[in-house]
Amino acid sequence: MKSGETLKALRADKTQEEIARAVGVSKSSWAMYERNERRPSDDVKVRIANYFGKSVQEVFFKEERTWT
Repeated sequence: MKSGETLKALRADKTQEEIARAVGVSKSSWAMYERNERRPSDDVKVRIANYFGKSVQEVFFKEERTWT
């Protein structure tokens, strides 16, 4: 799962504007993060992870692994 998909899933029923305001970015920046058109800076990654109660690793660097 790409980080944009993770962000969209974490946002759930909240609007992009609500989340953007809460983490201190513009709505357009948040939308670009969700579309994987832009990556947040490290300090914004920390604010996003903290907002959702996750680690930066879980939100931005988690990859699906298939063990055979």
